[in-house]
Amino acid sequence: MKSLRVLVVEDDGLVAMMLEDLLEELGCQLAASLASVREALAWIEAGGAVDAALLDVNLGGEPVFPVAEALRARGVPFAFTTGYGDTDDARFGGAVVLGKPIRLERLVATLKGFGYEA
Repeated sequence: MKSLRVLVVEDDGLVAMMLEDLLEELGCQLAASLASVREALAWIEAGGAVDAALLDVNLGGEPVFPVAEALRARGVPFAFTTGYGDTDDARFGGAVVLGKPIRLERLVATLKGFGYEA
């Protein structure tokens, strides 16, 4: 079994808690759970160690794309989470998009794509 250290960037407290619980049940470690672009960028810049990330596309009206760019520059895989469909940003056209509510089987498949082994 290979677990992952996963960063969660989600502004809805209930959704964040659900993701944190699912990750724990799957044996993953929560690297951090942050609610804003500013917090996430500061955490990354401070050297936050992470294997993968789950990024809510819309954080209080602010797009999460600067966080995605910072992670991509560090070679960290990520998936977007959204209740709105696609990301609407061509820079991330190949990124995994998990629709909300997030289904466990889709989350597991995404994490496996990042190196997770059950």
